[in-house]
Amino acid sequence: MNVAGRERPLSVLWLQSGGCGGCTMSLLCAESPDLATLFETAGIRLLWHPSLSEETGAEVVELFERVLSGDEPLDVLCVEGSLLRGPDGTGRFHLLAGTGRPTIDWVRDLAAVAGTVVAVGTCAAYGGITAAGENIADACGLQYEGTQSGGALDGDFRSRGGLPVVNVAGCPTHPNWVTETLMLLAEDALAEDGLDTLRRPRFYADHLVHHGCPRNEYYEYKASAEKPSDLGCLMEHMGCLGTQAHADCNTRLWNGEGSCTRGGYACINCTAPGFEEPGHPFQQTPKFAGIPIGLPTDMPKAWFVALASLAKAATPERVRRNAAADRIVVPPSVRPTRKG
Repeated sequence: MNVAGRERPLSVLWLQSGGCGGCTMSLLCAESPDLATLFETAGIRLLWHPSLSEETGAEVVELFERVLSGDEPLDVLCVEGSLLRGPDGTGRFHLLAGTGRPTIDWVRDLAAVAGTVVAVGTCAAYGGITAAGENIADACGLQYEGTQSGGALDGDFRSRGGLPVVNVAGCPTHPNWVTETLMLLAEDALAEDGLDTLRRPRFYADHLVHHGCPRNEYYEYKASAEKPSDLGCLMEHMGCLGTQAHADCNTRLWNGEGSCTRGGYACINCTAPGFEEPGHPFQQTPKFAGIPIGLPTDMPKAWFVALASLAKAATPERVRRNAAADRIVVPPSVRPTRKG
């Protein structure tokens, strides 16, 4: 019995479809431990990955055939990138190299025998960047087309283990979102109630990007940035959706120290379907009568207007001046905190 408590390692097959490979690039940045060590200690066996494995051509086709025949057990099928149905529903815009067969057909067959199917990244989950614009490739997610159930697999699809497609959404995904999902599956500890309404793992999707944002003091006082280099809150003018975006980016930092808002860029809600076409420039906040249209999650408009007015009236001069600067120009006052 291995470390994870299974009779054999959790077998994982990884396919890449219509996308940039960014989720794999992110996954390779896993640390403490690194990816190879994590797989070994968690009892995860990578059967094949198009970028990380040595096998190619006939060797890969032989592996797929063993999986489909049941000779090689497949616990988890991971798909990165959207599925391309074009042209005219044939899927021939993306043939799996060396097979002459559409990748989407291979995915459907392998999904039917997999213990769990995992969509890695927003493209695989909902269509993502690849499905933006005119979508001439007819790209879609595994079990969603945008916010609508469906996609490459039937909306009622359930894997052999009973779960719908697990949508580890993000553009790209945080490496730990992927590895923790796989570790939960290795421990048989991920049930359907561990997924949110868009079937994202709740261990990260129950959080908001707003949580832990270093700009929260500026948000509280509605002291807003007016240009990209400013330190202030990015919500009012710069298009930040961190108060609505489901992810733990500011409490589970990227590469140990970063996030979009920490780097000065507005959160674009990349874990959500349709983020790629918000209907306005990414760094612009749409407003109606001067009020941002996208209000913080669970915040009634009347409350927001009232609180924003009070907060702006109470903004300390230090916060107001620093919000519109590219560095701290007024430091906090040094005052004794001990009384008596």
